[in-house]
Amino acid sequence: MTKNTTSIPFTPYQKLVIFILAITQFTVILDFMVMSPMGDMLMKSLQLKPQQFGWAVSGYAFSAGISGLLTAGFADRFDRKKLLLFFYTGFIVGTFFCSFANSFILLIAARIITGLFGGVIGSIGMAIITDLFDIHHRGRVMGFVQMGLGASQVLGIPMSLYIANHWGWRMPFLMVASMAVIIFVLIAMRLKPVTKHLEVQQTKNPFAHLWSAVAKRDYRIAFLATAILSIGGFLMMPFSSAFSINNLHITQDQLVPLFMVSGVCSLLFMPLMGKYSDKIDKYKLFVAASAGMIVIVLFYTRLSVTPLWEVMIFNILMMMCIVSRMIPAGALTTGIPEIADRGAFMSVSSSLQQIAGGIAAACAGLIVVQPTHTSPLEHYPTLGFVMAGLSLISMLLVYRVNIVVKRKLAEKTL
Repeated sequence: MTKNTTSIPFTPYQKLVIFILAITQFTVILDFMVMSPMGDMLMKSLQLKPQQFGWAVSGYAFSAGISGLLTAGFADRFDRKKLLLFFYTGFIVGTFFCSFANSFILLIAARIITGLFGGVIGSIGMAIITDLFDIHHRGRVMGFVQMGLGASQVLGIPMSLYIANHWGWRMPFLMVASMAVIIFVLIAMRLKPVTKHLEVQQTKNPFAHLWSAVAKRDYRIAFLATAILSIGGFLMMPFSSAFSINNLHITQDQLVPLFMVSGVCSLLFMPLMGKYSDKIDKYKLFVAASAGMIVIVLFYTRLSVTPLWEVMIFNILMMMCIVSRMIPAGALTTGIPEIADRGAFMSVSSSLQQIAGGIAAACAGLIVVQPTHTSPLEHYPTLGFVMAGLSLISMLLVYRVNIVVKRKLAEKTL
């Protein structure tokens, strides 16, 4: 059955929805991810210590998590298009504010504003995907939507680094905000209202609706799996550019081709992986990718001075493993919630993902030590060991998610 359904082509409108969600994700992901490659530049420009930069990254994540939890009870009571437009507006305003920050306090404040709105956008997009596409197509859909991650590395991050190197670190934020304004207009004009979930009448008040989602055992399994995956995924990210520059001796200009090459590979790899995740066992794919990532991370975090081409190979392999974990795990998770709970479930899941990421960034800032702004980062291999341990735990948790999804599918066929 799965093989037959995956061969059905998308309609023109479905393709438009996928495109809109992909470019929306592109701006949100780029706004978050650009902090990492510009980390060394920001730390030196604003005289930030590793701990302070870790908190600057965490500020976005924690505020996004809190916003998602507050929104979860209301997420299934409104047209998802209207919710997307509302939060995308706040994201645009917050991103503009980031470009004006001139101190540690103002930078954190700007990132908190951006996170309050931007952190919910991903969950709204996931709810739209779950409403408009059945589970046998979601791997392909997520493969295309998650291309925003690869595109942010292929186009966004190299362009942002080039702009930052020539006109300062503030300009990339202005670029993202300006791009988001254009996308906002496209969403408003072309995306149809998404209201199918409103046909299921909600008798609970918003807080009771939120609690009912959190109280369900199957949902809690998925939430825990998402949180552990996020902690592991965020640990190395905040200090990736600082590690490349100060430990591997990659120059600021070489960061552009480094991110571009790994981004091109992930961009090409994502649709392929999305297609295969709908054809083969999603959990087996996740386990294989997780095992590969553990091996690569343990080697990479122990590198010292390394030629650019070797660093590129490691980054390409890591990105492929990340994509091969993210797509099947995400597709499996969408099979957990019932239609009446999808908005709340996705909001809580996104919140936990963001909060877990904030915890990871803050912990990474406490683990990593840099005596001066030009000296090598110390204790970076420790992050690799922690990430490997969390990956092993995530394999067990995603296995439980896989069991729940298979049970639900079996119940629907009876």
